[in-house]
Amino acid sequence: MRIESASPIAPICPEDFLNSLQPSLAQGRLQEAIQAVRERWSCTQILGLLADKSADVRKVAALALALAGDKSAVGPLAVALHDPDGMVAQVAEHALWSIWFRLGKPRAVQLVKCGNTHMHHGNYECALEKFTHAIQEDPDFAEAYNQRAIAHYLSERFTESIADCRAVLARMPQHFGAMSELGHCYANLGQWREARQCYRLALAIYPRLEGIQGSLEQIDQMLRDNPML
Repeated sequence: MRIESASPIAPICPEDFLNSLQPSLAQGRLQEAIQAVRERWSCTQILGLLADKSADVRKVAALALALAGDKSAVGPLAVALHDPDGMVAQVAEHALWSIWFRLGKPRAVQLVKCGNTHMHHGNYECALEKFTHAIQEDPDFAEAYNQRAIAHYLSERFTESIADCRAVLARMPQHFGAMSELGHCYANLGQWREARQCYRLALAIYPRLEGIQGSLEQIDQMLRDNPML
């Protein structure tokens, strides 16, 4: 994305923005769309479109940030998770995941990708090794901790997963994935009140987070039926 100057930043014309990007996006020409975004607009300009009155503009803006946004987009996209239009919120979710995965140093990003391949095939020990190396390469890379938290969780190492989830949230407080994973860990340890609190916080970040509302309702009912838990 192009470097911003010290002069005032001109807002993007929403109609021009849509007309410029929709053809390449509709036909799946993502590299063309990425190049157009980087050459024509700054991240700050695109962020301004997340508040546009048109849901289509907000949606395409979030998609543009998924393709080429940087760390400065995380906060505004977290706000967009509350958008009244469900599709805008869904694209904002996708954009956040895309940005989180590329916020590390290049070597760390590659190690996380390699670890994800191992994790996909159930090779959790190899995945943990790659994620740990990624963290050593870039201790501030929140998504490396998050992926290691998932690998620990799938290996039923819930205490270790909790530690990594907390490391994620210390670096990226908007990370609804880590907050919900934290709730899952506490639930597996039978720490129902802690799990409930984490699920509530995850929904406060992202109200449409899939599956969490149901988990929260189940725990609420359990605690009503068994107040001593």
